Amino acid sequence: MSGVSGRVLVVDDSEVIRQLIRVNLELEGFEVVTAADGAECLEVVRRVKPDVVTLDVMMPRLDGLRTAARLRAAPGTRLLPIAIVSACTPADLDRGESVGVDGYLGKPFDPADLVALVRRLVELGRGDATGGGAAARSADGAADEAQGGFRPQRTDPSDRG
Repeated sequence: MSGVSGRVLVVDDSEVIRQLIRVNLELEGFEVVTAADGAECLEVVRRVKPDVVTLDVMMPRLDGLRTAARLRAAPGTRLLPIAIVSACTPADLDRGESVGVDGYLGKPFDPADLVALVRRLVELGRGDATGGGAAARSADGAADEAQGGFRPQRTDPSDRG
């Protein structure tokens, strides 16, 4: 463990998945807060000021990609590192990239891959002295490829195309 820790907001409509992610991240020293859907995420993110948000795509009320787009559109969260942790289609990946998602992990996932992705995004978010990720994104919010940008991590063996 590199000693990197931070506050992670885990957003998934499955309580089992939320708890699985929570346990794996807490074992690595992260503080974890959860939300059951995108609408709850938008409420929680203002209160807890997470360092990273992980989003499922398919959720009630407000799906993960729309949630990511709203986070990117708001001045206070436009630089917040966001990862999609979901069983996504290639179209979902394209939409995620277009709204500025910073990473992707397919379900089912290896817990070590989850931890590595979150750790990378915490470091991305701390890329400047203020911790807001300004070094990783340009003024318009676009990812700087040299800093990691959108790097899909496809761990689902059925997603090989």
